Amino acid sequence: MKRVTNMTVQKRIVTVFLFAFIVIGIIIIRLGYVQFVWSDFLMEQAQALWSRDIVFEPERGKIVDKHGEVLAENVSAPTVMVVPRQVSNPEETASALSKVLGMSYQDALDNVTKNERIVIMQPEGRKISEDKAVAVQALNLDGVYVAEDSKRHYPFGSYLSHVLGFSGIDNQGLTGLELSYDEELSGTPGSLSFYSDAKGKRMDQMADEYKPPVDGYDLQLTIDSKVQTIIERELDIATAKYNPDGAIAIAVNPNDGSVLGMSSRPNFNPSNYQEIDAEVYNRNLPIWSTFEPGSTFKIMTLSAALEENVVNLREDEFVDNGSIEVGGAHLHCWKSGGHGHQTYLEVVQNSCNPGFISLGQKLGKEKLFSYIESFGFGTKTGIDLQGEANGILFNLENVGPVELATTSFGQGVSVTPIQQVMAVSAAVNGGYLYEPYVADALLDPVSGEVVEKTEPTMKRQVISKSTSEKVRDALEHVVALGTGRSAYVEGYRVGGKTGTAQKVGKDGRYMENNYVVSFIGVAPANDPEIVVYVAIDNPKDTIQFGGVVAAPIVGNVIHDSLVAMDIPKQDGGVEKLYQWPDTPMVEVPDLIGLEREELRHYLVSLQVDVLGDGDYIIDQAPEAGEKVAEGSKVRIVLGDK
Repeated sequence: MKRVTNMTVQKRIVTVFLFAFIVIGIIIIRLGYVQFVWSDFLMEQAQALWSRDIVFEPERGKIVDKHGEVLAENVSAPTVMVVPRQVSNPEETASALSKVLGMSYQDALDNVTKNERIVIMQPEGRKISEDKAVAVQALNLDGVYVAEDSKRHYPFGSYLSHVLGFSGIDNQGLTGLELSYDEELSGTPGSLSFYSDAKGKRMDQMADEYKPPVDGYDLQLTIDSKVQTIIERELDIATAKYNPDGAIAIAVNPNDGSVLGMSSRPNFNPSNYQEIDAEVYNRNLPIWSTFEPGSTFKIMTLSAALEENVVNLREDEFVDNGSIEVGGAHLHCWKSGGHGHQTYLEVVQNSCNPGFISLGQKLGKEKLFSYIESFGFGTKTGIDLQGEANGILFNLENVGPVELATTSFGQGVSVTPIQQVMAVSAAVNGGYLYEPYVADALLDPVSGEVVEKTEPTMKRQVISKSTSEKVRDALEHVVALGTGRSAYVEGYRVGGKTGTAQKVGKDGRYMENNYVVSFIGVAPANDPEIVVYVAIDNPKDTIQFGGVVAAPIVGNVIHDSLVAMDIPKQDGGVEKLYQWPDTPMVEVPDLIGLEREELRHYLVSLQVDVLGDGDYIIDQAPEAGEKVAEGSKVRIVLGDK
């Protein structure tokens, strides 16, 4: 009996020890798992509880033009942060900060006593000046930190404002390219982590950890700042001269779709966007606004007619009596009494509405509208800017004889300026329709190396190269001999087309004496490098014709842009037909080698600016053979032979 009892006790002891061994084994395994597997995770959790982070914002990427000219950058604007639990004397701290930051004592006290880990002193302590930052640091207050921060700066003010857009107080893109490329420009924030206990006291035995911010990429644009400056200047002049309801200008490279310049009026300064009506900064008119294009649209009808071989511009003829009857309606030419007997080349030169109606009738609605759609009208161009509109075309089923006729000369359809520019670019560049773009490349902010490059996108070929050549020739005749003579540029071959479109009111009826006048120019006409479109909305105190208002502006933009782009002058081309009130240009004679006394025989229509001493002319500017306006100055340098 005793033996059995001892055996039972022994078994129980073994069981207890076995159970204890298992429990200890589990504990050891658990400790090992925690020590070797969970250790990093638990350490991170502990550090997260102890750590307090001061965030360092990354440098937002710059925006630069195609030559590297800075269009948007950052300037230092530090921010004041407070760790309330480290503030030893809240009242004194609040008093000192309120005086330096220009905020009320109560607001400062509320900030330094908040039950939060880190508090930003805002708005007065957000993005402050360097002087204020130095003053805060000089206070040497417990728990008060000055973190490096920046704000966006636009060195050219309202220059290119709708394209660039702007960013908010947190450096987040809100409109324009700042919004479209916000992720690429933003970068990744860094931080300074220090450690404190549950009461918020700093743990001096643990070192601070610094994680540097990663700056955003720089964004390089296709914009040429020289061309953009010219456009801004001309729109400012036009705004002051005509007091229009609005103004638009676009310049593109027709050979790849890259935008060289874009602006509109009214505009705004991106640095002060809070003071501007949202209707101004939210509407980038060159891609957002839609209106009847008027006669600039005739380039599409011309291109389709030439491609389909329904007309020979020099051999076929048209008689314009001032109006044409279509579907029971009388559609008039802009010239009272009409242009009489013309070749179709003269129809283009004179922008004769009845002549273009006849071209539309020769094509038929199916063919004409297929070309209009192929040129990109009725759909977005795909430009890398937000807010682009589609425009409006007639539904083909609803197109009758009158709708076909009005569409032929640019009435009854609604298009955007960027659609106009890209369609005309296709008409003159060999027939290739490109997708327009503004952002050219992302650059490494340190090395400047290209990280990502935008490649031109060719959508389709609309017309043949031979047809495109005929279109360019016709447009050059318009500028030299027709309605676009005000856009003529001496020494360069320029083609173009005027446009005068009556505006439609809210009631759906055409408004009286209220037009959008426009001109689209191409240069050089024999080998296009730039297409410029300008539209002026309801110019005041002037004759509202595209050839009177918009054509001279485009001529100025083209001339100065070609010079800035180092495009050489061309020989040949169509000579301008001077008519009143045009003033013929004067050819500068060769003066080098002449004696000073002989000048009076050569410069009857020009003024002289004399430099140097001597009896003979050794240099002159402009050079011999150049044509200048009557009364211009010719500088000569005198010396000895």
